[in-house]
Amino acid sequence: MAPQAKPPVARIMDHGKFKFEQQKKEREIRKNQKIINVKEVRLSPGIDDHDFNTKLRNAIKFLEKGDKVKASIRFKGRAITHKEIGQRVLERFAEECKDVATVEQRPKMEGRSMFLMLNPVNEKE
Repeated sequence: MAPQAKPPVARIMDHGKFKFEQQKKEREIRKNQKIINVKEVRLSPGIDDHDFNTKLRNAIKFLEKGDKVKASIRFKGRAITHKEIGQRVLERFAEECKDVATVEQRPKMEGRSMFLMLNPVNEKE
């Protein structure tokens, strides 16, 4: 505790109790932090209205719980030649979710799939 003192002074402590107190503090810190999960909603370029609305309801439910949503479109076969159709579907999806979410990442191609990320709107704003 005081190495400069004559003679040097040290404190004898219970190491098990010390470790337990540290673990307790760490548990308390972990309990207070918010864990954000990323949920994925898969769409297709030729999705119909009813299927689209079902996927949209699921995404809105995830966003209201506080999770991020990744909306992805997987292009199969020759559908990849018409990327603009998939982009329109994702833009429509983002437009429908705009009251509960903000777009974190615009639609982007990655391999044979296109995706966009949605963040839940904070209640504080």
